Amino acid sequence: MKQIRLVLIISLFFALVSGLNAGNFRQSFAAVEAQVSTKPSDMKPYTETVPGNRVKFDMVAIPGGTFQLGSPASETGRGADEGQQVEVKIQPFWMGAMEVTWDEYDVFAFSQDIPKKPTPEPQPTASDAVTRPTPPYADESFGYGKGRQPAISITHHAAMEYCRWLTEKTGKLYRLPTEAEWEYACRAGSKTAYAFGDDAKKLAEYGWFADNSEGAPHPVGKKKANPWGLYDMHGNVAEWCLDAYAKDFYSTLKAGVVEPVLVPTERRYPNVVRGGSWDDDADKLRSAARQYSKKEWSKRDPQRPQSIWWHTDALTIGFRIVHPLDEQEILKGLKSKVTRQSPD
Repeated sequence: MKQIRLVLIISLFFALVSGLNAGNFRQSFAAVEAQVSTKPSDMKPYTETVPGNRVKFDMVAIPGGTFQLGSPASETGRGADEGQQVEVKIQPFWMGAMEVTWDEYDVFAFSQDIPKKPTPEPQPTASDAVTRPTPPYADESFGYGKGRQPAISITHHAAMEYCRWLTEKTGKLYRLPTEAEWEYACRAGSKTAYAFGDDAKKLAEYGWFADNSEGAPHPVGKKKANPWGLYDMHGNVAEWCLDAYAKDFYSTLKAGVVEPVLVPTERRYPNVVRGGSWDDDADKLRSAARQYSKKEWSKRDPQRPQSIWWHTDALTIGFRIVHPLDEQEILKGLKSKVTRQSPD
């Protein structure tokens, strides 16, 4: 580590001599230092602060390991797309302790720290710049409030672009969790229907769902965390995963597969959401329960083509983020391919 610091100090000297902005270098220094100091044994929880803003959020260190992806045939409420069960290996990563809130998302969506999107919208090959959401058609919170409320009605494309923006702002790689990472983190070592066991009667202690939500999402972190310190993995809002959805995806996997993921395409739908929501029954909040996006989530959007940033009928959908320790090769440089011309 001393040798690495020496190299960085020498690099700083030459960078300053060559005119590189010292502030930018400090950010790069921090990013490089984070990369070289994060062996699995070193992984600690941390609090991220968006540079130039007071918004903060906590990241939980998730150890690597293996688990059974999917549910057993005997599990109550099981869907056909939750099998076959298959052993999966997951590499270490950090995950947001809570769902992304409006406090966090609004900095991306409405601040002035990135250029406005060029008009007309660029094609995927025309520019690699991060764009930001167009103004929403209506109140994006749908009257549920902002602040510590989870950001809702965000499209899969918008969630991926938020992660790209956050990566550029912080110097750390952020993205949506893969479906396998999400279930592994939700289970937190458990093999039961929920992280706390099989008894759905205890669900109200851990999550907001149809029986206790009073028809609305709630501020994040108000219920018990799972054994790994993650809040609202069961309920509140269903959460985007990185993967495109395929009903038979698990049947294509071999035992021992490392970090499976179904990379999203240029199509708007379907993509995976996990965890269930404030409007779902208990069975949809199980650790293995799979849901996916549908065209109906934008049925009231009068625009043609419809927005790629906001869903008008997905009030139950939010997301959380991860920071991988070592990114898998297939995901390096990945960004959303969705444009306004993308097919459904």
